[in-house]
Amino acid sequence: MNITDLEVVGNSKFIFYRIKFTILLLLQISSIIVSIFIFIYFAKHRTSLKASQNHGLFVLLMVNSIQLVFDIPLSLSFYIHGYVSPPVPSYCIWWTFFEYIIYASSEYLIAIISLQRHIFIFYHNLLRKRWIAILLHHVPLLLCIIYPTIFYVYAIVLYPCDNTQWDFSSRVCGFANCYLMYGSILGSFDLVVNNSMPVFIDIISNIVLIIRVFLQKRRMQQSTRWRQQRRMLIQLFSVSGLYLVGWAPFLTVYIVNVLIDPTFLNYVEQNYFGDLIYITYFFLPWMWLGFFPELTRWIMQEYHRLRTGNRIGTIQTQNNTRPAQTHGTRESVQRRSVIRPPQMLRIKAKT
Repeated sequence: MNITDLEVVGNSKFIFYRIKFTILLLLQISSIIVSIFIFIYFAKHRTSLKASQNHGLFVLLMVNSIQLVFDIPLSLSFYIHGYVSPPVPSYCIWWTFFEYIIYASSEYLIAIISLQRHIFIFYHNLLRKRWIAILLHHVPLLLCIIYPTIFYVYAIVLYPCDNTQWDFSSRVCGFANCYLMYGSILGSFDLVVNNSMPVFIDIISNIVLIIRVFLQKRRMQQSTRWRQQRRMLIQLFSVSGLYLVGWAPFLTVYIVNVLIDPTFLNYVEQNYFGDLIYITYFFLPWMWLGFFPELTRWIMQEYHRLRTGNRIGTIQTQNNTRPAQTHGTRESVQRRSVIRPPQMLRIKAKT
C-alpha cells in the first residue's frame, strides 16, 4: 500500500469517526435533557416512586444517566481525536473499568427486573412483609451494583499486568484487558456469568412470564388486574427488547471470538456492534415518557407554562415602554399648547 492509499484510508476513517461523533453527540444531548426532566419530575412527585415495581427501573435509569454523562464523553473524545487521548495505560484501565461496571450492572438489573415482575404479578402480597421485601427486592438491586464493582476492581485494577497490550488506535483501547487476553479462566467466567447469563435469564424469564400471564388471564378474567399487569409487561418487554437489540449482536460475535475464531467479524464488532450497545442508553430515557403518561403530561404543562410566561413577559415589557412614549407625546402637546395661546390672543385682538 503506497502513501496515496494510506491517505485515502486515513481520510475515510476521519470522516467515519466524525459522522459517529456527530450522531453520538446529538443523541447524548437529547437523552440527557430528557433524563433531567425525569429526575425533576420525580423530585417533585415522589409518590410515583413508592410503587415497588418502579424501583428497579429507576435504578436502571440512574445507571443509564451515569453512562450518558461520564462514559459516553470518553468515546466522543476518541472519535474527535481518532485515537485514545491521552494514550497512557492508566487511562485505558479507568475507561474499561468504568465501562464494564456500567455494562454488567445494566445487564444484571434487566435480569433482576424480569424476575421480580413474576413476584409483582403473581405474588404481590408476598412483599408486604418487610424482611421478605428487603431480601427479594432491595438486596438484589443493590447486588447488581456492588458485585460488578468488586469483580472488576480485581479483574482490571488489581490483576497483575505489564500494560503493554493496549491498542490506542481502537475504541476502549481495543478491550485489551490482561484478564481477557491472558487469564483464560477469569475471562471465560466474565463472558459466561457477567455478560451471557443475565441475557439468557432475561429471555427465559420473559418467555415464562408471557405463558403464565396468558394462562392466568384465561382463568381469572379480571379486567382491572389485567390492566395493571399489562402496564408492567409493556414496561418489561420494552426495556428487555431494547437491551437485546443493543447487546445481542455484540455478545454473539464476542462468544464466537472467544470460543471458536478470534478474528470472526472483528472489524464489524469493533466499529459497529460496539457502538450499537449505546442505543440502549440513548433511548431508555425516551421510553420512560411512554411508561409514565403523567410524566409526559407534566412536561407538556411545564412547556406551555414557560411559553405563556414568556408571552406575558413580552406583553408587559411592551406595555412598560408605551407610557413613556405617551408621556413624551403629552409633554410635546403641552409645550405646543403653552406656545399657542399668545398667537390666539393676537388673532382675537385683531378681530
